[in-house]
Amino acid sequence: MFSIGEFARHGRVSVRMLRHYDAIGLLQPACVDPVTGYRFYRAGQLADLNRVIALKELGFSLQQVQAILGDRVSAAELRGMLRLRQAEIRAQIDAETTRLNRVEARLLTIEDEARTPVDGVIVKRLPVVRVAELAGPAAGYEPDAITPVIQSLYCDLWGLMAAAGVAAAGPAVAYYRDAPDGDGAIVVHAAVPVTTAADPDHGFSVTNLPEIERAAMIIHHGRMDDVLVTGQALARWIDANGYRSAGYAREVTLEWSADPDTWVTELQQPITTAGG
Repeated sequence: MFSIGEFARHGRVSVRMLRHYDAIGLLQPACVDPVTGYRFYRAGQLADLNRVIALKELGFSLQQVQAILGDRVSAAELRGMLRLRQAEIRAQIDAETTRLNRVEARLLTIEDEARTPVDGVIVKRLPVVRVAELAGPAAGYEPDAITPVIQSLYCDLWGLMAAAGVAAAGPAVAYYRDAPDGDGAIVVHAAVPVTTAADPDHGFSVTNLPEIERAAMIIHHGRMDDVLVTGQALARWIDANGYRSAGYAREVTLEWSADPDTWVTELQQPITTAGG
C-alpha cells in the first residue's frame, strides 16, 4: 500500500489532483485510516490512474471519463481513441496552419501594396491550345476552396491520360469560370495540352482553349496557396498601365515537384485597354 504522497509520485500527478478525484468518486483510495483520515492506494490502482489521465489528455471531461471507466475500457480501446484524437488534432493543426498562412499572405500584400512592379510583367498574345481536361465545382476563388478540388482533378486526369496512353504536349494549365448558378461558386478546370483527338472512352474531355489577344503575365514562385501577393502585384501593374482585367487568370505550371515551395507558375491574366 502507498500513502497518497507516494502514490502521487509513482503516478506523476499531484496530491491535490488525487484528492479531487477521490472527492468526485473518480478514483478513490483502497482504504482510508478511520483515525487519521490518511488515504492509501494499491499498486494496481496505477492502471486506473493511467486510464484517467490518458482519457483526460484525449479531451474527455471528468464526467465522461467516469462513464467510460465504468465500461472498463481496455488498452486496445484506449489506443483506438488515441489514434482518432491524433487524427483530429492533426486536422485542426492543418486547418489553423492554413488559416495563418492566409493571414500572412494578406499581411504581405498590405506591406507590398504601395509598390507597383515595373518589371517582371510581360504582355503577349496567347494562341489557341488543345487540352485534355477534367472540371469540378469549387465554393469560391479562395485558395483553400480551390486547392483540394484542383489537386483531386489533376490526380485523376494524369491517371486517365496514362491509362489512355496520351502524353502531355506542354505544361499544365489551370483555368476558371463562374459557375452557372452564381453565388460566388466557380468551375475549376484542370487541363494539360495534348495533340490527341477527343475520345469518350478516355474519361476526360478534349477541348480548345481560345486565343487570348492580350494577356499580362507574371511568374509566381512557391505554393499556390500563397499566390495572393503575386496576383495582386499583377493587378496593380494592370491598373497602373492603363489596362483592365478580362476574366480569371490562367495558371501555367512551369516547374513542379513534390515540394510546393519549389513550384514555378506563370499567371496569365487576360486584359483589355481601359477604354475598351
